[in-house]
Amino acid sequence: MAESRIRDISQLKPYERKFEWWGPSPEEARKILASKPKGIRDKRMTLKDAVKKFVKDGINLGIGGFVNTRVPIAIVHEIIRQGAKNLTLSFQSQSLTAEYLAGAMILDENHLSIRRAEMAWWAYEVIGLAPLFRYLAQNGMIEIDDYSNYGMAARFKAGAMGVPFLPVRDMGGTDMELTNRGKMIECPFTGKNVYVVPACHPDVGIIHVQGADKYGNCRIFGPYCTCPEIAMASTYTIVTTEKMIAGKAIRQFPNLTEIPFPVVDAIVHQPYGAYPGAVYGFYWFDMAHIRLFRSACEEFRKTGKKDKLEEYYNKYIFECEDHDDFIRKIPPEDLKRARMLDGGQPLLV
Repeated sequence: MAESRIRDISQLKPYERKFEWWGPSPEEARKILASKPKGIRDKRMTLKDAVKKFVKDGINLGIGGFVNTRVPIAIVHEIIRQGAKNLTLSFQSQSLTAEYLAGAMILDENHLSIRRAEMAWWAYEVIGLAPLFRYLAQNGMIEIDDYSNYGMAARFKAGAMGVPFLPVRDMGGTDMELTNRGKMIECPFTGKNVYVVPACHPDVGIIHVQGADKYGNCRIFGPYCTCPEIAMASTYTIVTTEKMIAGKAIRQFPNLTEIPFPVVDAIVHQPYGAYPGAVYGFYWFDMAHIRLFRSACEEFRKTGKKDKLEEYYNKYIFECEDHDDFIRKIPPEDLKRARMLDGGQPLLV
């Protein structure tokens, strides 16, 4: 069954691959983006309504943030509660968000499932590999399109620019030519070989930021994590924000706006929207909670037993009405520790 769902890119020679867009083509994306209203309007809505409106079966879901930093946990939890099948995940580097979606697939593939992932990294860095990604990959349950960090960032940049591809200096002439769908071409100006990567246009981008106004102008502090590019490359974008900012304040410091309002379709005020990940200026990683989740994933990978995984999902996702419910289940001393570890970085929000 698993073998019928996967086409192993690594087994194909570059010239044997038939390219297809794993989401909207540049022409399709441009048509959608050009047709959207550009006027100033209030885009605030509940997370439930935003996910219900924009997240559908079979879409390409572009995930912002980097590994555990400013990742859209609240949106992912709501997607899991509502369900979505045959998703393509597009991201630069992730752990928690992608693992949460993978765990939901393992628990009930008829409720939520991942078909493919185009990415640069899916793991936990200092605490190890991502057990569920390892399980899905080893069992041929998802198709994988693997790029370097810069390569995947360039794909989103191409999408944001509205061009079908961008040239890069990495990956070409290495084994990575066998792991992704980039192509080596002859440069029309120098006559030398240059590796090009295709644009990535997610159907829906999901982003978490430190501050935004009701129209969708967003401020990001600390690393940008390719979030502006993902938002501008996506045909629709949902943003959760730690703080709501007055429109007047946005206009006073326009240079702080990293994601402009025309590319945002829904704004949700959601404190702790990246928890147990970190948000610069608000809270640090809750490594104990991340380890708790990862240990449940690792137990399943090693034993095939879903008990701890089911227990985690029931307690922290399915039995929660919303993300505020999830946060209420976190001990107050853990939240306090996460805020203290961040150090209270100064922000203009």
